[in-house]
Amino acid sequence: MRQIRVLVVEDSIVFRELLVRNLNEDPAITVVASAKDPFEARDAIIKYHPDVMTLDLELPRMNGIEFLRKLMPQYPLPVVVISSLSDKVFDAMNAGAVDFVAKPSGAGRTQLESFVKNELPVKIKVASIAKVSSRKKPPLPEQNQPLTGDKKDLVVAIGASTGGTEAIASVIKDFGRDIPGVVIVQHMPVGFTQMYAKRLNDTCQVSVKEAQTGDLVVPGQVLIAPGGDAHMQLVKVNGNYQVIIKPGPKVNGHCPSVDVLFNSVAETAKDRAVGIILTGMGGDGAKGLLAMKKAGARTIGQDETTCVVYGMPKVAYDIGAVEYQERLPDIAKRTYMLLGRM
Repeated sequence: MRQIRVLVVEDSIVFRELLVRNLNEDPAITVVASAKDPFEARDAIIKYHPDVMTLDLELPRMNGIEFLRKLMPQYPLPVVVISSLSDKVFDAMNAGAVDFVAKPSGAGRTQLESFVKNELPVKIKVASIAKVSSRKKPPLPEQNQPLTGDKKDLVVAIGASTGGTEAIASVIKDFGRDIPGVVIVQHMPVGFTQMYAKRLNDTCQVSVKEAQTGDLVVPGQVLIAPGGDAHMQLVKVNGNYQVIIKPGPKVNGHCPSVDVLFNSVAETAKDRAVGIILTGMGGDGAKGLLAMKKAGARTIGQDETTCVVYGMPKVAYDIGAVEYQERLPDIAKRTYMLLGRM
């Protein structure tokens, strides 16, 4: 089996050597070069043709985001950003990075070993199969038909993973204040979901917040499950939809899990829901989307051509959970069409 060729870009010599040494211990990965700044990285890309690049954002001579913006049009390749807790990571995703991983905040040996031996190698392996060359800005969609009537008993549930931060933003930017309450699980490290929600809240027509137990699911508002060790579920209290954030073990390797959310929507909202599964590795959300469909909900899956990783939507499609398979720019329009018939 061919090894994944990796370029490590990190200005700290200690952390750079740590990454190189540990990544090389993974039999599926070989580090072909390392660089301390974007200029060394550019030369290494030309010389070694890596399959994946890991990128620190705080670099000398040129920051990582500017480097991405200049790099991607000339040398498109999958990039995994290694970032401390900062919303700059979302600028990096917008500039073309495939995924990101949180840099260990402490010096604890266990935390550091988990990062270099588990988290980062997994991200690299997923990134190695991601599509980047075709990631162009889609044309603006036609105006969605405004919804009429009382839609407060409806709910829209969305799940995503790798590539999902940009995919979710693309969908909900086309949602108006008339959209029923939206609940989202996006696989993301703890701390980043709050920043992501604020960023979307500042750029979208709908209001967006990191969910808390007891939050009402109401029209014009998007609730994003917090990253960490708890799942988000939809419940009904006194006739109103709410979410609960409940600690629990990982499901399909994730917490929060899309399946947990979708299953709760199937049980609580039944045929008064639309489920959407977007780009991501693995199968989280597929069975939950099928449960939603069997309960009478309408379901949408992102198509292969517009996915960064056609994993979760493919599994859902293959098991019959996807009613409509759509290109990313058309998902909001399809959502409005389905909601308009409810």
